[in-house]
Amino acid sequence: MKINGKPFRSVWLDADGHSIRIFDQTKLPWAVEELVLSDEEQVAHAIRSMQVRGAPLIGAVGAYGLAMALRRDPSIENLERMAAMLNETRPTAVNLKWALDRICAAVRNHPPERRAEAAYAEAAAICDDDVETNRRIGQHGLELLQEIAARKPAGEPVRVLTHCNAGWIATVDFGTALSPIYQAHDLGLDVHVWVDETRPRNQGAALTAWELGAHGVPHTLVADNAGGHLMQRGLVDIVLVGTDRVTRQGDVANKIGTYLKALAARDNDVPFWVALPHSTLDMSVRDGMAEIPIEERSGTEVTDATGRLPDGSVVTVRVAAEGTPAANPAFDVTPARLVTGLITERGRCDASEAGLAALYPEKA
Repeated sequence: MKINGKPFRSVWLDADGHSIRIFDQTKLPWAVEELVLSDEEQVAHAIRSMQVRGAPLIGAVGAYGLAMALRRDPSIENLERMAAMLNETRPTAVNLKWALDRICAAVRNHPPERRAEAAYAEAAAICDDDVETNRRIGQHGLELLQEIAARKPAGEPVRVLTHCNAGWIATVDFGTALSPIYQAHDLGLDVHVWVDETRPRNQGAALTAWELGAHGVPHTLVADNAGGHLMQRGLVDIVLVGTDRVTRQGDVANKIGTYLKALAARDNDVPFWVALPHSTLDMSVRDGMAEIPIEERSGTEVTDATGRLPDGSVVTVRVAAEGTPAANPAFDVTPARLVTGLITERGRCDASEAGLAALYPEKA
């Protein structure tokens, strides 16, 4: 995608050949700042602090972090130790473990002096795979938007509601749930996006609105609790969200608040579609409610908020009374029965074991 007309990926190799560069997502949308990560500890901190976020991007960055660790110590013992350390940084999204396992498998049979080189090559392949995967997700999701457009009166846009950020800044490029939207916009399809603010980290306000605006896609920011009202008024044609993990039976773990959108969509007969790359599919888990670990983040993310003052300075302020306890589950699980369907790089399917097995027989 582009920033000020210049194409970017969300992670790329630095000129030194071993460090990587990312955009510091904690600085967006007020500043576009590049961050250099040179060792596995810096990578782990960037993931924990959400300087880098988005399930597919976390996997790609984590893969490079493991490659960096092998530059320092290429032993199998260090490989396993650092893979475990990186995997613990964010427990809900399965893409990170998928990418780390892929690096481990790629380097084990190499002699120690070749392992770092092999790891960097595999990390680059993971990035390229993510880009192509998301491009194809966009093609399959685009068909849904075109079908809706064909049924609407001339001049009326396709109105999409999305939650959190599943755009190109959450992946290596294109995005998952936003990929169909970008491709529709680029083809001239009239599309409008309702952007949930996505409390408490405000990924919708800070990231989704920012990247849609940078690409010229019409959009409107709304409070998280406005989605049901918009659906009741017939102002939403389709809900498109991403996901951090999809189970064998089609349950979907995504940013907290997604489940409520699915309930409102079901009550108002609005299709609720989930976009996922193959790296997000976890066939080892069946029951999302019972088996997916839900990350509990600091309560200060709920009691405090960050914004920009009129003088341009960015500050964090408290929005709750001193001493107020706060809980902060970062994700929720939407049962498969509430999901209209899944959009993958291989096509669309029902949110069910049979539907996923038909697209991914090798994982069934």
